[in-house]
Amino acid sequence: MQEQNKFLRFEQAILPHQDAAYNLARWLTRNDQDAEDVVQEAYLRAFKFFDGFHGRDSRAWLLTIVRNTCYTWLQQNRAHGLTTSFDEEIHSANGNVFNPERLLLQSTDNQLLRQALEELPIEFREVLILRELEGLSYKEIGDIAGIPVGTVMSRLARARQRLQQSLSNLMSEGV
Repeated sequence: MQEQNKFLRFEQAILPHQDAAYNLARWLTRNDQDAEDVVQEAYLRAFKFFDGFHGRDSRAWLLTIVRNTCYTWLQQNRAHGLTTSFDEEIHSANGNVFNPERLLLQSTDNQLLRQALEELPIEFREVLILRELEGLSYKEIGDIAGIPVGTVMSRLARARQRLQQSLSNLMSEGV
């Protein structure tokens, strides 16, 4: 009965954040299947240690586990290379459905952005994804990454600068 109660609490607190967990894992591993494996492992770890969770921010708690699981996975599998490119279908607004030119331009822009993001060093990519795609505060990012808020701010500034530079280079190269 106690194990069933634990599962129900886990399901309510942690499962709603599965998309955020996958998103972070996907950007850190740069591979869909690897991200799925990492998220599965992270959820197993989260369930195992759920008794130690005391009602804080469940999203930040889970993303910390996902981040740590990703870094462990990367250390163990780095030699195999993580070169599969991100090829997720981009959702477009209804107004764009019937405009092929706009869809092509949007697709090209998104492809350039993905490429530029994937070229960022992992510590920059990580904070940028957590801030811009997951909408976490600087404090939450610092807690997840185990770094001071000032470091989060400087990494974000450098990440944005490098992303802008990379995008400019890609656009000037006509990629």
